Amino acid sequence: MDFASLMDSAIAEAAPPSKSKKYMKRSDVEAERQAAYLAEQRKIEEEKAAKQKQKRKREEEELEANKAREFKRAKLAEESRRRREEQEAEEERARRKRLGLPELIKEVEQEVEEDDVKEEELVEKLREMGQPIKLFGESHKQRVRRFRKLGTVITTGIIPTSLVLVDEKDMKVNELPKDTEGKKFLFRQLASYFTMVLTEWEFALQKESRDTFTSKAAFNAMVRAKEDMVPLFRKFEKGDLDEGVLEPIVEIVKAAQERRYVDANDGYLRLSIGKAAWPIGVTMVGIHERSAREKLHESDKGHVMGDEVTRKFLQSIKRCLSFAQVRWPPEDIRQLMG
Repeated sequence: MDFASLMDSAIAEAAPPSKSKKYMKRSDVEAERQAAYLAEQRKIEEEKAAKQKQKRKREEEELEANKAREFKRAKLAEESRRRREEQEAEEERARRKRLGLPELIKEVEQEVEEDDVKEEELVEKLREMGQPIKLFGESHKQRVRRFRKLGTVITTGIIPTSLVLVDEKDMKVNELPKDTEGKKFLFRQLASYFTMVLTEWEFALQKESRDTFTSKAAFNAMVRAKEDMVPLFRKFEKGDLDEGVLEPIVEIVKAAQERRYVDANDGYLRLSIGKAAWPIGVTMVGIHERSAREKLHESDKGHVMGDEVTRKFLQSIKRCLSFAQVRWPPEDIRQLMG
């Protein structure tokens, strides 16, 4: 190797590498441009994600603050209402004491705080039921009461009720039980029997065309009987039916289930008429009264037919008996009612 070649190699090794090329390929330029663009886009996305995270954090903090303010406002309103009621009650007590009137008995509030439902949950459940979220002038407690009433309905038969209906083989009633559990089951039996009779009655009338006066009157009587039986079902649900009415109803239903409709009608007459004194003839002429005339109305004060609601569902029971003897005729023809 000559001296010139050695010098060229030494100079090439000693010279620093070139930072930029005089000429570049188009593919290299495009790759660098794409890399720079992707890096810029990643930076923009990271900044956008950071802004969204901060925005969500601010919204959550604002929502929590609003909830805290609403809770504080509701608490203050409840406290103000309680103080106002206490002040009004104190003024009423002072007024009654000044006038010499007896003190008022404080009513026990039916709603319990543990049974309350949160506002968001209540709105969601009412929407699921297809019910309006809020009625005009309805308070939160009234909405909870309406929700409880809607939620307790179990059966959707001819008369909706919260009682669990029994099968037909378990509807046979016997004597009036004395224990609480026996009465609860008895109420289920009675509700099941009347539901069966009303359902059969409605099904029988739906087959007929209501183009005559008689058919329309029969259908209207069925609808009226169904509506008048609703208070009886509510009494079955609460279990507060008076034994003076419950025992004759059990006797009527028992006779009807045994297809002794005359005996059932006799039980209805004893329940509806009873031993009340009925004025017959002239009871007062001028200023002279018959002896013991005041006793004619003493027995009517607590008579079962004096209550309009009771009178209506008892008449509906009589209509159910009239249909039952047609749907389930007795073996003995003498047990047919007139």
